[in-house]
Amino acid sequence: MASNQAPSRKRKNEGSGDATKRKKKHQDLSDVRKLGQQLLSSRAHINNLPLLLNFLNPASSSPPEFILESILSLQSFFTPLLPQLPSSSAKPTEDPESVYRTWLRSKFDEFVQFLIQLSVSRTLSEEALREVVVDTLMECVKDGNAGKFHSSTYHKFIHTMVYSNEEADTLLDFLVSKYFKYIDIRYFTYISLEKLIRMLDVNQCSDVRSESADSEKECPTRASGELLIHNIHHAISKKPPLEQLGEKTEFEMWNASGVFTKDGKTETKKVKGAEGKHGKVKKSSNDVPSSAIISKKMKLKFSKAWMAFLTLPLPIDVYKEVLATLHQAVIPYLSNPILLCDFLTRSYDIGGVISVMALSSLFILMTEHGLEYPNLYVKLYALLQPSIFIAKHRAKFFQLLDSCLKSPLLPAYLAASFAKKLSRLALTVPPSGGLVIIALIHNLLRRHPSINCLVHQEEKDKTAKDDTNVKPGIDHFNNEETDLLKTNAMKSSLWEIDTLRHHYCPPVSRFVLSLENDLTVRSKTTEVAVKDFSSGSYATIFRDEMRRRVKQVPLAFYKAIPTSLFSETDFVGWTFQSEEQK
Repeated sequence: MASNQAPSRKRKNEGSGDATKRKKKHQDLSDVRKLGQQLLSSRAHINNLPLLLNFLNPASSSPPEFILESILSLQSFFTPLLPQLPSSSAKPTEDPESVYRTWLRSKFDEFVQFLIQLSVSRTLSEEALREVVVDTLMECVKDGNAGKFHSSTYHKFIHTMVYSNEEADTLLDFLVSKYFKYIDIRYFTYISLEKLIRMLDVNQCSDVRSESADSEKECPTRASGELLIHNIHHAISKKPPLEQLGEKTEFEMWNASGVFTKDGKTETKKVKGAEGKHGKVKKSSNDVPSSAIISKKMKLKFSKAWMAFLTLPLPIDVYKEVLATLHQAVIPYLSNPILLCDFLTRSYDIGGVISVMALSSLFILMTEHGLEYPNLYVKLYALLQPSIFIAKHRAKFFQLLDSCLKSPLLPAYLAASFAKKLSRLALTVPPSGGLVIIALIHNLLRRHPSINCLVHQEEKDKTAKDDTNVKPGIDHFNNEETDLLKTNAMKSSLWEIDTLRHHYCPPVSRFVLSLENDLTVRSKTTEVAVKDFSSGSYATIFRDEMRRRVKQVPLAFYKAIPTSLFSETDFVGWTFQSEEQK
């Protein structure tokens, strides 16, 4: 009888134990809520403050609902007190109220510290709760400095986020979507990133360490090396572009009093009722000087952050991404774009695809900002290799090449060298490359009448002693010469282009006929748009041919089945027989 009742008693005890756990958990959550209510109701319950802070400590592994309840209670407690709290470095006086407020300030700093740690904590699995943590932290940044923007707290947050191994991308995407629209947050982001980059040791970036002991506690799992540079690049490149501030500019500030201020007064002349929610300031026609000041400050911080970033040893994928976006996302917003000349010239000298990608930005500096780079055409000539016709960025490269060769002040030997180099490449490149080469040579012959002699170069009388041993029909062009003055292009001819008339691809053989016109008569000819051919491929050529409407279609018709690839009449004096026929 006893043996039969024991199992039922055990199951009863297990059931009561589960119920006790659920009841205890419910009671604990109600206890946390009660602690917060008591703290908000009276100063007599101020000792509840350390208890609530303990739930936010990542080492305590508190349940998510406890963390959320503690955050809501502590935020409600600290928000009205922030304008009255002293700075973190202030020392208390003998006044009990001063000692109390100094102690509250230390607890507020501890609260912020726990929020920063929670934002990158792996134990915080719920993304919704992580967003609540970041929102609360940004509210503390907004008013944490006696009602002004607390830049030191924001710097710690950016530092911890960038050094995070796994959560950096998630946090940055959240900041971009919700907070980077505020101009003061972007302003302090540039400052924080510049400080962070300056602290790095570029020779030992795989083992980066912070200077302060506090930051070691902020990021227990730290990114290093390439991951750290990826995080910095993500942070510096994902912000919205800087606005061109003007008379009708309207921008938003997370905290309107604390960024562009002077002696406690904002430099912006506000119209009555101009400031709205979130410090939104609307500019009037009288605020042009203030808009110019804000634009100048933003450009200065933007430039310092980017110039510091470009000194880092960038991984190849980041390097390419930077070069691909530099001319659109960075150069227009720099205070002095000429500062990029060293970085771009070094990149252009590397060769290969890096040089091709650096050409866009370098061309902008030369044409719009007065940069002088004597080796441009030498390096550009060296880039003309068969591999460039299948490169990913070939379309932009050929358009820039056409623009660089547009000036009528180019010497004849230089234009002839490029024309001859392109002509020689036409023998080995794909059909799409042949179309681009024909377009480029067409424009060169039209722009530079002095090199039209290359179209039909007749053999000159050999009166010089050095020319007595030279055989007729020899091409004097030196394809391996890197010095444009010594290529002997002016003594050669574009015989390679003549071979394209018999090209196996019909679009190439048709397009080359355009060079038979007299291109020296500029009134009757026009330049060819290189961009129409620069991104061509086998697929584009096939699509264009399929869309063409032809009246007569050539047919391969034989009265007798051919027995050989070539007939004997095609090559007089040669016979084509198989081994069996022999």
